[in-house]
Amino acid sequence: MNKTFSIFALFVLFQICLSSSFAQTKMNINDNWLYLENHTPNLNEAQKASNWVSLNLPHTWNAEDATDLVPGYRRDASWYQKKLNIAKIDQNQVYSLYFEGSNVTTKVYVNGKEAGSHIGGYIGFSVDITKLIKEGNNDIFVRVDNSYDIEVIPSQKSDFFIYGGITRDVWLVSKYKNHIENIKITTPEVSAKKASVQIVSSIVNPDNAKDLSLTIILKNPKGKKVASKTISVSDKISTITFENIKNPELWDTEKPNLYKLTASLSEKNQIKDSISEKVGFRWFEFKDHGPFYLNGKRLLIRGTHRHEEQAGVGAAMTNEQHWADMKSIKEMGANFVRLAHYPQDPEIYKACDELGLLVWDELPWCRGGIGNEVWKTNAKNMLEEIINQNYNHPSIIIWSLGNEINWLPDFPDGDNAEKTNAFLTELNDIAHKLDPTRKTAIRKYYEGSHIVDVFSPSIWSGWYSGSYKSYQKAIDVYKKEYKHFIHAEYGGDSHVGRHSENPVTGENVIKAEGWEEAIVQTKVANIAQIGDWSENYIVDLFDWHLHISENDPAFVGNVQWAFKDFATPLRPEDDIPYMNQKGLTDRNGVPKDAYYVFKSYWAKEPFTYIESHTWTERQGPQNTPRTISVFSNCDKVTLSHNGKSLGEKQRNLALYPANGLTWDVNFAKGENVLIAIGKTKDGKTVSDTLKVNYRFNKNDTAVSLQLSSEKLKNGNYLVTAIAVDNNNLRCLDYEASVYFQCLKGGKTLKNQGTPTGSESIRMANGKASIEVIPDGSNTPIEMTALNQSFKGEYLRIPVE
Repeated sequence: MNKTFSIFALFVLFQICLSSSFAQTKMNINDNWLYLENHTPNLNEAQKASNWVSLNLPHTWNAEDATDLVPGYRRDASWYQKKLNIAKIDQNQVYSLYFEGSNVTTKVYVNGKEAGSHIGGYIGFSVDITKLIKEGNNDIFVRVDNSYDIEVIPSQKSDFFIYGGITRDVWLVSKYKNHIENIKITTPEVSAKKASVQIVSSIVNPDNAKDLSLTIILKNPKGKKVASKTISVSDKISTITFENIKNPELWDTEKPNLYKLTASLSEKNQIKDSISEKVGFRWFEFKDHGPFYLNGKRLLIRGTHRHEEQAGVGAAMTNEQHWADMKSIKEMGANFVRLAHYPQDPEIYKACDELGLLVWDELPWCRGGIGNEVWKTNAKNMLEEIINQNYNHPSIIIWSLGNEINWLPDFPDGDNAEKTNAFLTELNDIAHKLDPTRKTAIRKYYEGSHIVDVFSPSIWSGWYSGSYKSYQKAIDVYKKEYKHFIHAEYGGDSHVGRHSENPVTGENVIKAEGWEEAIVQTKVANIAQIGDWSENYIVDLFDWHLHISENDPAFVGNVQWAFKDFATPLRPEDDIPYMNQKGLTDRNGVPKDAYYVFKSYWAKEPFTYIESHTWTERQGPQNTPRTISVFSNCDKVTLSHNGKSLGEKQRNLALYPANGLTWDVNFAKGENVLIAIGKTKDGKTVSDTLKVNYRFNKNDTAVSLQLSSEKLKNGNYLVTAIAVDNNNLRCLDYEASVYFQCLKGGKTLKNQGTPTGSESIRMANGKASIEVIPDGSNTPIEMTALNQSFKGEYLRIPVE
């Protein structure tokens, strides 16, 4: 077939579908919008403005200003505009705009008239435009406002940015006037032998047609029809139940089997509307004071948290970026994700259903305490929207009613526990009425722990308090205290590339590096405040937490905080300004060392990882062995040093650190090559290689910065600053901030919140880098780097 004709045929088919009286269509309209950064509430004033700029959705005006070096970020309103062409309007159709998320409050205008509005930035909403549209071009104007508003959750005191804009996809939806508004799928009975499914359909029938029928077809994961039924529709609500589905293919975290359910509405035996949903058959249970069970088998919850944001785009992530996050979480071996601290993009739930990730979905009541009546109404509305929209996802097992809810109150008496508990009880009742099949939860609000089904206390062993080796003691206490206990949030910050020869121990002791004749030990009360932030310490901390959780048969499991580094207005002085650096990956999703610790306990695909690929320059006294850990899920691992085998070791879950995969290496001066070869039980081998440059002389005090550059594969340049002493040795103990600036020939990749994407960054073992984009003029790039300790250094880079 001729390619041009083929494209034309597809276009004609699409136009037929869009205007036909028997089809429901959903057309993405992300492209070709105009944007106006003007807070006027007046539509006429916005229409007259001349400084509109073109863009595609999703979009946030805080993509970079949230993470620039200027305090604060834009909390205000903006306008979006689109010419929406509708070639033909069918009078038997109803038309709507569906926004997956628009943050925080939204007003929609169609052809000069207000069509609808919405409060809350993290859940979808529809706006009926049927009576306002015309054939041809239609003017769509949308005003979005993320101004400070204590009556809309989450609280402004939360540890994350509240990104303004149309941050998710927008769709034009058309349906026949008699249509299925939504379907609610419940599986009342599930076992390995049989299952049932109940489908409650909400039908829109404005003309009270008497000859409507509803057909439901259920197909198994292989596409074979296993049940079907047709009933006449006589009410706004129609219910169909399929009983005795034999030997259902269960949905679980290893095999997330999904059935397909199609609902069709017919009038006079002609199909007028049809929608499809996925169905997962599974059941679960939190044992009293004990572990979690999925489909009758104990499942240790292996979880992490996910914030919805990414370097360079903030919350306005593409579907591909959403999926990349979830695939990486699954590849790490996780089976559970807490969505922090708000419902997320529809693609996330779809990914969790398909990948086999259990979900804790959270109402964004994060800090701020109890509010006024308007606040309460907004919060209740959001909870109802979350449950009604996400109800059919088999991955979801928990509706969380909030996080740290009574902390840092926004309203007078906002931390009143009695008032908070009364409202929390109301939310809990709403959740159970809308969905009696799932559990409710909160984290770190002890006064209300008895109200919800599942509770997470705050345990930050080895970071905000105590030592990480006190973890078992903490969970043993809480297992007894709370009937259904889960541990959400633990970990600590780590700065990529920062390492210590002797990180703080599990007893909170700082040991000497080996240069001293006598070991001097220093006790540390609060790791979070000492400014170490080494990758080594966090590796040890996570290794210990997993060592405990993986070996405790009565533990429900834990949920690490957080998967990726994320931006926050509350941390301007962090090593990367405005970044919470507790991620297992950086803000772009590039794994840190800690990612491989989790992978060694959880992942299926065999691998080995020598700690650490960001630690290639080291120093220490001669003939002082250093312990090298290899993180691997292989049965046996061999480590060699400069071609000499140091022996094979058996991986043993009972051993710490690294499940016993540690070797003492006596580094040679200069280059050292380490090779780890892992062997699985079935004989498969995997390997990892690390080159380390080692020196026996310790650096002196830093006296200056040195700048260098290398060209990257993408055509940009990586400019690196090194702190050196009088002997030109890199100062591996230097951690002060350095400030980059591009003077000519290009621009820095700044405001990214990544290890190479911030103009201000603290050094990691005396090193810091930034990516620089040439301006295309072929003139040399001129760079400076400076800090409070030294005069500025200058670098001129000839552009190739």
